Amino acid sequence: RAHGLSNKVKYDQRIEATNYAMANDDGGQTRDYGQADVILIGVSRSGKTPTCLYLALTYGVFAANYPLSEEELETGKIPAVLEPHKHKLYGLTIAPLRLQQIRKERRPNGRYSTIQQVNYEIRAAEQLFKRFGINSLDTTHSSIEEIASNILESTGVERRVSH
Repeated sequence: RAHGLSNKVKYDQRIEATNYAMANDDGGQTRDYGQADVILIGVSRSGKTPTCLYLALTYGVFAANYPLSEEELETGKIPAVLEPHKHKLYGLTIAPLRLQQIRKERRPNGRYSTIQQVNYEIRAAEQLFKRFGINSLDTTHSSIEEIASNILESTGVERRVSH
């Protein structure tokens, strides 16, 4: 009770959603995308994973995420594994300088964190979102709570659990 387990059904729903988010993180597993309420897409380090976990833990939402790789961005198409779930896609983007800063903390050397690479990936992802009518959000100046709230509001995804 001290840890808020007053409603076991809601607790179980949040745990199930969290397990789903962890199992479907970073495109590692895609066979369960049919169960997703929303699939966040975007470049690496744009906030997909923490947002999915927040949606799961707070609202019981089944949120998966898929990172758009440079190779996929070069095609200008939605990755084939996402095509059947196009209606569930939601894009996250971020300001290039902020993304470069985040990437340099993670991997300071190499092309991954150069401003040229970051600019290319963001531009290509945003063009993809626009071309295919995928709703998106700039995460640069938003907290995870704000990002999640905006996603729920713009997609109409139902919260399985409310506060």
